[in-house]
Amino acid sequence: MPNSETAHTFQVDLRGLVDLLSHHLYSSPRVYLRELLQNAVDAITARQAVASGAPATITVSTGDTLTVTDTGIGLTEADVHRFLATIGRSSKRTADGVVDGAGLDTARGDFIGQFGIGLLACFVVADEITVLSRSAADPSAPAVEWRGHSDGRYTIRTLPASEVSEPGTTVRLTPRADNAEWTTPQQVISLARHYGGLLRHQVTVVGPHGETHQINDTPPWERAHCSPLARREAMTAYCRSLFDFTPLDTIELDLPAAGLRGVAYVLPAAVSPAQRAGHRVHLKGMLLTDQAPELLPEWAFFVRCVIDTTSLRPTASREALYEDGTLSAVRDALGDRIRDWLTGLAASDPSLLHRFIDTHHLAVKALARYDDELLRIVLPWLPFETTDGNVTLEEFTRTHPTLLVTRSVEEFRQVAPIAAAAGLGVVNGGYTYDRDLVHRLPEIRPGTAVTDLDPATVTAHLDAVDPSAELRAAAFLAVARETIGLHDCDVVLRDFQPVTAPALLLDNRDARHERTRSSMAADSDGLWADILGSLRHETPRAQLVLNHLNPLVRQAITITERGLAVTTAEALYGQALLLSRRPLRAGESALLNRAFIGLLTHAMHHNGTAAPGSEPRKEL
Repeated sequence: MPNSETAHTFQVDLRGLVDLLSHHLYSSPRVYLRELLQNAVDAITARQAVASGAPATITVSTGDTLTVTDTGIGLTEADVHRFLATIGRSSKRTADGVVDGAGLDTARGDFIGQFGIGLLACFVVADEITVLSRSAADPSAPAVEWRGHSDGRYTIRTLPASEVSEPGTTVRLTPRADNAEWTTPQQVISLARHYGGLLRHQVTVVGPHGETHQINDTPPWERAHCSPLARREAMTAYCRSLFDFTPLDTIELDLPAAGLRGVAYVLPAAVSPAQRAGHRVHLKGMLLTDQAPELLPEWAFFVRCVIDTTSLRPTASREALYEDGTLSAVRDALGDRIRDWLTGLAASDPSLLHRFIDTHHLAVKALARYDDELLRIVLPWLPFETTDGNVTLEEFTRTHPTLLVTRSVEEFRQVAPIAAAAGLGVVNGGYTYDRDLVHRLPEIRPGTAVTDLDPATVTAHLDAVDPSAELRAAAFLAVARETIGLHDCDVVLRDFQPVTAPALLLDNRDARHERTRSSMAADSDGLWADILGSLRHETPRAQLVLNHLNPLVRQAITITERGLAVTTAEALYGQALLLSRRPLRAGESALLNRAFIGLLTHAMHHNGTAAPGSEPRKEL
C-alpha cells in the first residue's frame, strides 16, 4: 500500500515572534509608533487613490491608553480576517502590485510598508491591541472591531454604524507596565516628531488634558523663499535644529528620477575618514533611519545629509536601506553633486574653498586621486608638509622646480633639517594620499619634476671635509665604523648645515627591512632561520653622517681612548636615532642606555680632568 501524504499548516507562536521582532529585527521598542504612523499614512494613500479629495489626517491621543486614528481606506470584516489575523500578509502587497483593504490595485511604490508585520511591533509595548475600522470603499459594510492579545488570541465583532460613523481606522493600545515609558505623552510627542516630522499628511498629538501638538512641517527645500539668501538661512537653521551644528556650506540635492530631494551639510570641523557620518533618510516623509552611511560614497565623509525619497527600498525592519542597483545609482549621483559643488567653489567662492580645504583637506585628497578634473582644480590649493613648512604646491613649486618626495614620515623627519639648509625641496609623502598626489603634479604643471627621495641625493649635497681634518679623525672614525657597523650602518664625516645637528641618520625602508630580517634570522633556528636566510638580498646600508661643523663632533673626533670612543660613537648614533623620530627597537634602546651610562661612568672616574681636545679648566 503506498505511503499517504498529509498536508499540515505551520503553527506560529506569537509570543516567540514578538520576542524575535523586539530583540532581533527592531533596534528599539520605540518603532511601534513608527509602524502605527506608517499604517495610517498607507491607509490614507489608498483612500486618496479612490477619492483624491478625501480627508488626510492622523491623530495620536495619549493617556491611560494610546490611540492612533486615521481617515484612511478602512477595513471590512473580510479584510480583517485576511490581513489582521494572518501574520505576514500585507494589505499592500501582491505578486505584481498592491491590494488595499477594498481590493484596489495601486502602485506598490505609493506605500511605505510592504512586509505585513508592522502591527506586531505594537505587541512589544502592549499585551492587547484593539482595531476599530470602517471601510470607505464599501460604505454599506458595517464597522468592525478586532481585538488581539500577545498570546495569539483574537476576537472580531461588528459594530453599529453609530459607534464608528466615519470611514477610517483607530488603533488602541493598552501599554504594558514594563514598557510604559514608551507611551508617556512626552515620549509619544518626541517619537512622533522623530519619525513623522516630514510626513505629507497632518499629524497631531493630543495630550491627556486635551492639549494639541502639531508634529510635522514642510521641509525647507520644498518651501518658497523670498530670496536665495533667505533660502540658505532656512537650510542653515534646519541644520542647527536637526544636527546641532552650523554648516560650513549647504548643498541642495535634487534627483527627480529617484524621487529624491534634500540637502547635504558640509561639516564645520574635520572628522576622521573612518568616521562615516550617519545620514537621515526619509521614505515618503517617514523617517527610515538617521544612520545611513551607505547613502554617500566613502570619500564624502565631510558632509551630513537629510533626504526624502520615494524610490529607495527599506530592509524588513525599515531601519536601513536595501543595497541594490537603485541605491548604487543614487549614491553615485549624490557623489557627483557633491563633487560639482566642490569644483565650482574654485570659480565662485575661492575664500570658501580655502576654508573648506583648511578643514577637510584629507577628504579632498581622497577624492582628487580618482577624479582628474577635480585634481586639476584643487591640487595646487592643497597643503603639504614640506621643507618650507606647510604650504601649497603652488607656492612650493615657485622656488623648487624639482620636488623630492619621501616614502614615509620617518624619512622626511630624518632629512628635513639638512635638506632645508641645502636648499632641497622635499615633500613629506608619508601621509595618506600625499605621495600619489604629488607624483601627479607634472600632469597639471608641465615642467615640474617629481622624484622619490634617495638618501644618496642628500649625501650628494653635503660638503666633503678637508682631507687633513679627515686624517686627524681617522682613529676615531675607525672605532666608530667598527662599533656602528654592528648595526648595519656606515659612518662618514661631512660638513653640513645646520651646525646644531651633530649627526644625521640616512636610512630607507629597504635597509630597515633587511636589518629586521637579519635580526629575526639571528634569533631563530631551524627551518624558520633557513627561510629568513633565503630572503636576504643586498640593500644599501644606512649611513650615520657626522657633522664636522658641530662642536660636539669636533671634540669627539679627538678622542684617542678606545673605550670612550666606543661609548661616544654609540651616543652619537643613539642621538641620531632619536632625531629620526621613529620607534626604537629593543637593541637600540639598550644601546642608548649603555652609551649614557658609559659617558656618566667616564665622567665620574675622571672628575676634574679635562676632556680630550678641550682646554683645562681654570680655578676661580
